[in-house]
Amino acid sequence: MNEMKHVISALVQNEPGVLAHVAGMFAARGFNIDSLVVGRTEDPGQSRMTIVVIGDNRVLEQVRKQLGKIVTVVKVRDFADVDFVERDLMLIRIHSAPEKRSEIVQLVGLFRGRVVDVARTSVVVELSGTEEKLEAFIDLARPYGIRELARTGVIAMQRGEQKKQAAGEEE
Repeated sequence: MNEMKHVISALVQNEPGVLAHVAGMFAARGFNIDSLVVGRTEDPGQSRMTIVVIGDNRVLEQVRKQLGKIVTVVKVRDFADVDFVERDLMLIRIHSAPEKRSEIVQLVGLFRGRVVDVARTSVVVELSGTEEKLEAFIDLARPYGIRELARTGVIAMQRGEQKKQAAGEEE
């Protein structure tokens, strides 16, 4: 079987118990959630769940079908066949001896992160990007000593249409 990461977005009604219902559906069917993020949308009556699951296409199809059966789920989108942007946000506290601090700051700059707190023996770094980018930073920060790490999980959005228009055509 060809297991891979699948990113699914579910637009849901903003009601109590929706998260528990969705998580329960995954647990009842033995699907493992790699990442789950819930946040407000432009419509106060709806929230967006971004769910990352690892599995083959059969697992993905089952997840989509089961999500679609939940009454409070308005719309399900699978990002498998569309071009999309994904981001994960991380805060990481790294041990920072004074003589190593400039190295750490330089590493943070290479990853386009920001130092958001400096203490006597540590720095807190904010970094966003793909999961792969964050994992690469973690690997490079590990030798300094990671004291604490928190991540939001993946959020995703389909990219806008990029088709070219003929000369003189209106938008």
